[in-house]
Amino acid sequence: MTFRAVRVTKTDAGQSVGFANVDVAELMDGDVTVRVTHSTVNYKDGLALSGKSAIPRKFPMLLGIDFAGIVESSSHPGFKTGDEVVADGFGLGETHSGGYSQKARVNGDWLVKLPAPFSRAEAMAIGTAGYTAALAVDALVEAGVTPQMGPAVVTGAAGGVGSIAIALLAKAGWSVIASTGRAAEADYLKRLGASEVIDRATLSTPAKPLAKERWIAGVDSVGSHTLANLLAQTKYRGAIAACGLAGGMDLPGSVAPFILRGVRLIGIDSVQCPMPPRLAAWARLARDLDRELLASLTQTVPFDRVFKVGEAIMKGQVRGRVVVEIGL
Repeated sequence: MTFRAVRVTKTDAGQSVGFANVDVAELMDGDVTVRVTHSTVNYKDGLALSGKSAIPRKFPMLLGIDFAGIVESSSHPGFKTGDEVVADGFGLGETHSGGYSQKARVNGDWLVKLPAPFSRAEAMAIGTAGYTAALAVDALVEAGVTPQMGPAVVTGAAGGVGSIAIALLAKAGWSVIASTGRAAEADYLKRLGASEVIDRATLSTPAKPLAKERWIAGVDSVGSHTLANLLAQTKYRGAIAACGLAGGMDLPGSVAPFILRGVRLIGIDSVQCPMPPRLAAWARLARDLDRELLASLTQTVPFDRVFKVGEAIMKGQVRGRVVVEIGL
């Protein structure tokens, strides 16, 4: 039996990415086989789809870092045929065949049963980006920062992580400052719950060791100078959750915020995240993310358009979330 998937191969000339008819025997080891119905396009997917990144680390590789679908067969005690499931992280699309595929075979320990009240399409409207945003918000709560202590800042605000982070923080009572390079998205960001929108250019220049205190908390998906500026402007005993590197992997800042203001930088890893905080993040999403709001920030595309969306997300042209209908 063959099925359709996005496959990347590598030769001395470089990577080659495209649609392929794949034999089921090519699927990697696992104790649960899933008929994939939906996936999404995260920033990391955009990188992988370009054929110019180090995201896939084995070849050939079926791309896609997350998926939702229906269990076709299982020898795992936690899952049975017909269960609706969600998968993200654990090397999908990097070291293990991923979700841009009509079938997937994975370790059942990587799967989450579809959280109520979400449909499979809604779970992928959230996707890795939204789940990562929930992990970041949970981390800020654990750090002890509260809305009464000051506002929260969100960078990359119109993207997937940023959009859902704003919605979750606003629902929890935060005054949210949204940083974006797209001034035209101000109304959209305010509909999500942002109380103020600032130009990302104000955070993209080299940071001072310390600057005027502006926020007590933040969610950053950009990195580099932006993260350094966030830290320099964080209030005493504040916390920033860092979960992305769209602006670069470097951190050209100072230790001053850490040792003079007690600022905390919290790293957010969504890939190998253990199951308890993973489930807690999905519980927050189920509790606090308005499904009508989710629908308003989501577009749905057929599988054939995944490369176009990948190009757009790399150019910063995607607002909110994109659901990819995989289907058989």
